[in-house]
Amino acid sequence: MIVLNKIAIKDLLCPECNSSRVWKDGLRKDNGSIKQRYICRACGYRFSQNDKYTDGLTFQRQVSVSDRESKNLAEVEPQIKGLRETTIDINGKFIEFLMYLKKQGYAETTQRSYGLILKSLVKHKVDITNPEDVKQFIAKQECGSGRKWNIAKTYTLFLKMQGMMWQKPRYKPIEKFHFIPIENEIDALIGSCSKQVSCFLQVGKETAARRGEIYNLTWTDLDFVTKTIRITPEKGSKPRIFRMTDKLTTMIGRLKKTQNRIWSYTGTHNLDRSFRRQRKRAAYKLGNPRLEQITFHTLRRWKASIEYAKCKDSYYVQEFLGHKDSRSTERYIQRLRNPNDENFICKTAKTDEDAKELIENGFEYILTTPNQLMLFKKLKVNFLGGSLENV
Repeated sequence: MIVLNKIAIKDLLCPECNSSRVWKDGLRKDNGSIKQRYICRACGYRFSQNDKYTDGLTFQRQVSVSDRESKNLAEVEPQIKGLRETTIDINGKFIEFLMYLKKQGYAETTQRSYGLILKSLVKHKVDITNPEDVKQFIAKQECGSGRKWNIAKTYTLFLKMQGMMWQKPRYKPIEKFHFIPIENEIDALIGSCSKQVSCFLQVGKETAARRGEIYNLTWTDLDFVTKTIRITPEKGSKPRIFRMTDKLTTMIGRLKKTQNRIWSYTGTHNLDRSFRRQRKRAAYKLGNPRLEQITFHTLRRWKASIEYAKCKDSYYVQEFLGHKDSRSTERYIQRLRNPNDENFICKTAKTDEDAKELIENGFEYILTTPNQLMLFKKLKVNFLGGSLENV
């Protein structure tokens, strides 16, 4: 029986790629003699090494191929070598693309998502060096226009890395209303999750920070004296600082401080997987399937809706979310407002303090009645997840 002795060999290079990652790969009988077989871990090339031959030459050749069969090997080897070089070249382009995204300053999550898209193209045997082949692949996909738009955007960056251009397909994401839950559903989900995930969700509920911004929080970003939390921005946003509620301060204080980072998850992928599992269990336990529609980014949209309903000031919401471009904020506001709803909430104020409180809550002064009552109104804002008319 042949035993595979996979032990690294020193001072031996692969004849194909000149790599030193050569391992023993069993023994092979050849013309009555036992010869050592090798495999290159870099390119997968298998070969055997012979010191002396009848013609007096010293060279390396393929495993278990006699002198009489070497002519046939010479004819077949160029095809195998060309296929191997193509595979190595594609893998090299993939790694080069990831490094390009990193050097261009893209976020780690963006690098991962773009890398997975390019990897999917290679997996489906798409010729990524041929733009027309990529176009045909995208057109055949049974997915939404948003997904096709992402694939085209990723491939555009890949071509830009190589100094090339193409006629980008005209796919655009479809604008749609996003799910906005009510506060009771968010609190129920937070109460049903583990200690770390519930605290993570509570931070998102109070600060409207992105998932990556919350994940990158460290203990030095928290100030328990002033009860504030500093958000380091991502995706070109602005830094923000928020005041923590007593509830959030207590929840964070219960976490173990074993490292500078707050969360013990090794990556956002593990965090997402744990959250989805706990969310599914909470939805089943509470008998509310709407909970499965809540994501980390849902909390950001929900908080934006709350703040806009309070003040009706898009610039304030823009600063709260950390947006540098007001158009990004408008996409939140346009989806949250119901243009067909022209109902108003009316309030009265007798004193200056009452009037000040109403103005701070987004009410607009209308008039003062003969009875010296000040009338205020505010547009009623309805949401898919419920009404916020009492905000």
